[in-house]
Amino acid sequence: MKKILIGLIGAGIQRSLSPALHEEEARHHGLRLHYQLIDLDMADVQADVLPELIGAARIMGFDGLNITFPCKQSVIPLLDGLSDEAHAIGAVNTVVRQAGRLVGYNTDGTGWSWGLRRALPGADLSRVVLLGAGGAGSACADAALRLGARELTIVDQDTSRAVALADRLNRLLPGRRAKPAHDIEQALQGASGLIHATPVGMAKMPGLPLPERALRPTLWVSEVVYVPLETELLKAAKRAGCRTVDGGYMNVGQAARGFKLFTGIDADEARMESHFRRLAA
Repeated sequence: MKKILIGLIGAGIQRSLSPALHEEEARHHGLRLHYQLIDLDMADVQADVLPELIGAARIMGFDGLNITFPCKQSVIPLLDGLSDEAHAIGAVNTVVRQAGRLVGYNTDGTGWSWGLRRALPGADLSRVVLLGAGGAGSACADAALRLGARELTIVDQDTSRAVALADRLNRLLPGRRAKPAHDIEQALQGASGLIHATPVGMAKMPGLPLPERALRPTLWVSEVVYVPLETELLKAAKRAGCRTVDGGYMNVGQAARGFKLFTGIDADEARMESHFRRLAA
């Protein structure tokens, strides 16, 4: 029986469902897959140890890694190559050992698209607002434009990140449809949908990332955070009458594609989603 060693590098990841998702899907395919959490918080270290961790993963023979907050962008210079998608997005969430080289991929964008289509088929993409221009936000922004968003407004605490992301997207994709903004309430006026891609709402960073008064029934709200599955933002959005997409959809979508990259085998997406929902409940 083939053995596969995978890890997840990130901060505050003890409640991640990725180990269970990948290990159970592997079992259905007759594979022995071990998925190791490499938690910066548990080790009481900062993201500046990332070069050591990537070096250790090379030495220990990891077949692949998932990368999450806060390492999706800082991991890039430590790798031997990038997929076109990861290069375009400027962030990596999946690293695969290929002939001794570590190659970075990004499955967040396709995972988000899969989740939006599954949860809200036909969602209005005329005016989409993205809150958060980090690694996950960059992937969602790219995906939203590729799905056909006519206008994408990017808001980030660090306005320079929003400007840089909009500029990169406008260079890579047709129509110059992305623009930065500094005020989330103004950006949401007249918007059709909101993608939330900051860490606010995670179990370790509870709270609302925006004023609740900015939400209204005509807005759909897509959440990237999935621990907890029902964040304060999703609760507020439901109170406001918004249609919502929880972060579990994106998590399952990106995990299914990651499984294919790690193993070469197509995952059963419906089975993975069913398993995820059981675990999350």
